[in-house]
Amino acid sequence: MGTHVIEAGFPVNSDAEFEAVRDIASATSSTTCGLARVVDGDIEAALDSGVEMVHTFVSTSDVQIEDSMHATREEVVQRAVESVERITEAGVTCMFSPMDATRTDEEYLLEVIEAVTEAGTDWINVPDTCGVATPGRFRAMIEKICAHTDARVDVHAHDDFGLATANALAGIEAGAAQAQVSVNSIGERAGNAAYEEYVMAVESLYQCDTGIDTTRIAELSEIVAEKSGMDTPGNKPVVGDNAFSHESGIHAAGVIENSDTFEPGVMTPEMVGAKRRLVMGKHTGTHSVRERLVERGFEPTDEQVRAVTRRVKDYGAEKRRVTVDDLERFAEEADIDRQSQEEVRV
Repeated sequence: MGTHVIEAGFPVNSDAEFEAVRDIASATSSTTCGLARVVDGDIEAALDSGVEMVHTFVSTSDVQIEDSMHATREEVVQRAVESVERITEAGVTCMFSPMDATRTDEEYLLEVIEAVTEAGTDWINVPDTCGVATPGRFRAMIEKICAHTDARVDVHAHDDFGLATANALAGIEAGAAQAQVSVNSIGERAGNAAYEEYVMAVESLYQCDTGIDTTRIAELSEIVAEKSGMDTPGNKPVVGDNAFSHESGIHAAGVIENSDTFEPGVMTPEMVGAKRRLVMGKHTGTHSVRERLVERGFEPTDEQVRAVTRRVKDYGAEKRRVTVDDLERFAEEADIDRQSQEEVRV
């Protein structure tokens, strides 16, 4: 699809994960990245896996330094610099993350960033590890970080408050060159910024070419949902079953006339490999019912359309899904004429 970087895993985690990262690195033309703590063993495992980029990270917030790492600020800076130097000396691209950046003392955060910049890191990844940033605050933080480093800046947002994609976009607006995203938002706790939402926002709202083949986004989402065992909610933006579905009579009537009336316009179902659907329920109007009846080969009068619409609304009000079979049954009970199957095929 043209995804630029695939962060394939944490090679030191297990033999199986090492082999998976190695296999991905050898099987794709995209840049492959391996994750590593600021620990020699982690970095060696990542380098041995054959990735072209090593993403090393260390906690910088006081709560994580003290209660997770049991270290000091000075030790964190030293480990960070040594790890960056080890990666760059190996001749691969280095990305460094000050983990929990959005809960880190700003003065200390900039000290760490300046130290790893001097050590030669290619990328600074800024993670909102606990999802506490807001777009305005995150934008200001990225602007300040960009002013304190020559490295390219990357952003990594979590979705604890439903702001991950918005924060990722705010980071790009502030000067970041890249965002880390995951298909269907899958990630720790509430997940990460969504691949599908971020790509389509950049493409459609910002009118920028990402280089991604967006027509395969729906397909990719389905594959990830199946393989991960994590179902995608129907109301999930871009890839959910309801993303391009219309039930309300006003909406359906408008979309039948011109899809831009009640869809974004700058993002169509075709752009992401999806299909527009008119669904039936208690909010369905006559335009939608007529459209579906004609699709099924019926030739209803206005009165018959109104009669079937009443049946659809009543059935939907009982919290039952109105299927095509239900619609055909309503039409037959209303004695609506139907073309022959041969006529329909023609």
